[in-house]
Amino acid sequence: MTKLGFQLYSARNFQPFSAIFPQLAKAGYTHVEGYGAMYASLDDAGLASLRAELDSNGLTMPTGHFGLDMLEGDAGRALKIARALGIEAIYCPYLMPDARPTDEVGWFSFGKRLQEAGKPFRDAGLVFGWHNHDFEFATLRDGSTPQEQILAGGPELSWEADIAWVIRGKADPFAWIESYGKRITAVHVKDIAPAGTNTDEDGWADVGHGTVPWKDLIAALKPYGVAHYILEHDNPKDIGRLITRSIASFNTY
Repeated sequence: MTKLGFQLYSARNFQPFSAIFPQLAKAGYTHVEGYGAMYASLDDAGLASLRAELDSNGLTMPTGHFGLDMLEGDAGRALKIARALGIEAIYCPYLMPDARPTDEVGWFSFGKRLQEAGKPFRDAGLVFGWHNHDFEFATLRDGSTPQEQILAGGPELSWEADIAWVIRGKADPFAWIESYGKRITAVHVKDIAPAGTNTDEDGWADVGHGTVPWKDLIAALKPYGVAHYILEHDNPKDIGRLITRSIASFNTY
């Protein structure tokens, strides 16, 4: 059975994480994914303490998000964090609106930029890739999308596919899986609430309690040997509910 991980960004409003880790372990999660802000202020002792907490709860952190500023400006620190926490795959998670290119040439160049930023991490034996939102699926003037241009400009980039954001970008996730499945090394497992519901949770839902056809998606992804499936919810109001209901649903797929 595929094991489910948990993106700790989902619990950012329910810290301390020391209270979250036991809940995850009890519910059956085996790994977590870190994110940039949680590493920012950690010194060597802080990293060691975080690793010890994970170990004591039987959790690993094989994947992590790191901001582009650190990846490009302080790759050595990013590598140090990765080694301390056991991270094997690094994903750049976002590009602010005012930094986004406006045409296919710009997005292709951004893919090349990511390709270059990833070199020290690939050289160290880590997976390096891009995590999408919805803006990557807008149609550009030449008919392509930013996501296509990013992956073309960065031929060695892996893709952490956030399927629910693909859907919110009005794209067909099954078509994208068919075309780029070999590039997908991790998947964010999240769900979209029926239209007009869960407005206090930004329209997201616990996995299995929304509209995303996860059973069929898992079947479509299976041939590609995706290494990591990671639960995420951008704004849950009940973290215990999210943790328990989502893994219960996932385990039926």
